[in-house]
Amino acid sequence: MMPTGALQGTNPNSGLIQLHIAVLLFGGTALFSKIIPLSPLDITVLRCVIAFFVLGCIVKLSKQNLQLQQIKHYFVALGLGILVSLHWVTYFASMQLSSVAIGMIAFFTYPVMTVLVEPLINKTKLELADVLSGLAVLTGVILLIPEANLDNDVTLGIATGILSAALFTGRNLLHKRYFSLYSGPQAMFYQTLVAVLILSPWLEVEIQTINIEVWTSIVILGIFFTAAPHALFASALRQLSAKTVGLVSCLQPFYGTVLALLLLNEQVNLNTFIGGSIILITAIFETQKNHKNHKNHKKNKA
Repeated sequence: MMPTGALQGTNPNSGLIQLHIAVLLFGGTALFSKIIPLSPLDITVLRCVIAFFVLGCIVKLSKQNLQLQQIKHYFVALGLGILVSLHWVTYFASMQLSSVAIGMIAFFTYPVMTVLVEPLINKTKLELADVLSGLAVLTGVILLIPEANLDNDVTLGIATGILSAALFTGRNLLHKRYFSLYSGPQAMFYQTLVAVLILSPWLEVEIQTINIEVWTSIVILGIFFTAAPHALFASALRQLSAKTVGLVSCLQPFYGTVLALLLLNEQVNLNTFIGGSIILITAIFETQKNHKNHKNHKKNKA
């Protein structure tokens, strides 16, 4: 999200606080799939309308340029926006079909997806450890599934969560390759705009029928659980190492599950706990391993 040179900062304690708040807010986003009585697509569109305006204000107040540097970057932004909008719709759908905990755990297969797909893009050799990680995640997912039947809402929710993870993986890899020179708020400003433009024609709810309570939830989601965490995350990236950011980000399902337990009284069964633990431990392992590989690669180049 930020240029590599911007990852080193002067106040790591402040950056760590900002990062934990951002990850906590990202985890809390999942709760709105249960709180807001609208379809996943409607939630995504209305959330993005609010976030688009707030992110625009953040970019202008931080004296960054809203314009992109090259014409081709607008086409990249379009592609990223399509991927992230579909990711958000499937993300909320996954949790509405199953639960916050299961939806978030299924989504967090994306770190392992990334390490399995990235070598294909960069034309590098896939390591045995990464294949074993993939098998571990598959085991974790199998433990989550109540029955191998898509007529079961929980199973369908898991499949939708994995699709969301695949879309997020694609978006992240493309962002890293073609759009990493822009800050988080700049990038998300365009991606939320694209999401609104491409999803609005399929909006199901009539705006005038939404009551004040639902609008309040949408505004809170758009400002405090979309725009704010992206701004905090981008700020934290300037002050912390990539390893720290990656490892703390793996706490997102934990934060989301705890919040769902406290606020929505969603219970977690033993299979979900074991399967989720396998997936999250594997995600943490891959995050740490990738950081070491990146560090060694930089040393070898030097």
